Amino acid sequence: MAVPKRKMSRSNTRSRRANWKATPVALTTCPSCSSPTQPHVACPTCGTYKGRRYEVAERTEHQA
Repeated sequence: MAVPKRKMSRSNTRSRRANWKATPVALTTCPSCSSPTQPHVACPTCGTYKGRRYEVAERTEHQA
């Protein structure tokens, strides 16, 4: 297994890690209720996806 021969400096480490950015979540508007939703996912507000209604998709509290 390859092992570094020298310690990597802070500037090299930080410049390498500068590209580790979080990307924002893509949002679209629901065609039935116009609330922001993720694409290809049932709407958490009204529970519709591609013209169909899914009761399970509505947001509920998780029971542990």
